Amino acid sequence: MQQPPPYPGDEGQKPFPPYPPNAQGGVYPPPPVYYPPQQYPGMGYPQQTGMGYPQQPGMGYPQQQTVYPEQAGFPQTNYNSAEMPKESYAYVGSDEPAPGMGLGFSDQAVRRGFIRKVYGILMCQLVVTAAIIATFMFVHPVKMYVQRNMWVYWTSFGVMFVCLISLACCESVRRKSPTNFIFLGLFTMCEGVMLGTLATFYDVDAVLIAVGITAGVSLALTLFAFQTKWDFTACGGMLCAVLVIFIFAGIIMAILPQNKWTMIGYGSLGALIFSLYLVYDTQLMLGGKHKYSLSPEEYVFASLNLYLDVINIFLYILMIVGASKSN
Repeated sequence: MQQPPPYPGDEGQKPFPPYPPNAQGGVYPPPPVYYPPQQYPGMGYPQQTGMGYPQQPGMGYPQQQTVYPEQAGFPQTNYNSAEMPKESYAYVGSDEPAPGMGLGFSDQAVRRGFIRKVYGILMCQLVVTAAIIATFMFVHPVKMYVQRNMWVYWTSFGVMFVCLISLACCESVRRKSPTNFIFLGLFTMCEGVMLGTLATFYDVDAVLIAVGITAGVSLALTLFAFQTKWDFTACGGMLCAVLVIFIFAGIIMAILPQNKWTMIGYGSLGALIFSLYLVYDTQLMLGGKHKYSLSPEEYVFASLNLYLDVINIFLYILMIVGASKSN
């Protein structure tokens, strides 16, 4: 098939690349160039005919018809990004999924990373707390000092309360790094000092039994929260109401005379309430099929919730064990 002749003035330039054949078997030409008839007489180009082509037979030009590639069966490419579907391309440097990656897979990957981060922080908190409690219990000078100077306990309680309120109520504190880790570290150390001070008033056997029971209960409840079809995230209001009643009952019990059985009953109720809270907070962290869930940016807040649940379960189990071993 012959190629179209060059336009006037283009004889020394490279020829146009080959174009796909059109419906008439010819060659789809480049856009026409219009030449004033006064400067190029007799060139064979149409005069006053608008979009016509040279009427030279056998040259492969379409006659009075323009055939576009999409009409000849070739796919049409639209390079207007505003009209392209979002799923057909990925945003560089953003959270949009790449081509072929669904939103479900992306959400699951983010949630798994969030869970790993939460439990990594929780394990560090528990290790630091256990180290502080062991120091207070097995280093005799430290044990005697904190038993005789309760200002250590109350100072730690004050700093812990400030850190807790800052992390729970100030979004800029718990989401901004490294501020969130600084506050969380101070909170963990103060909580460890408080627990270590309280543990010095119990026997070592009672503390170790409470640690073992707490570890077993926490592991079992975590596995239950992962596997169960029951949605505990919808019970947040009910759990909050039960916790408020429990706190007021503790205030009344502190005023009234106490005995062994009231301590065991109060400790059992407290362990039950915070066991439910552990399941509730675990399912908030998991998200997915549950009604409510935490944002992946709230990994510090999720670690704080789980840590408080485990610590409170330990305290009330220690109360039960200590009351059971006392006379």
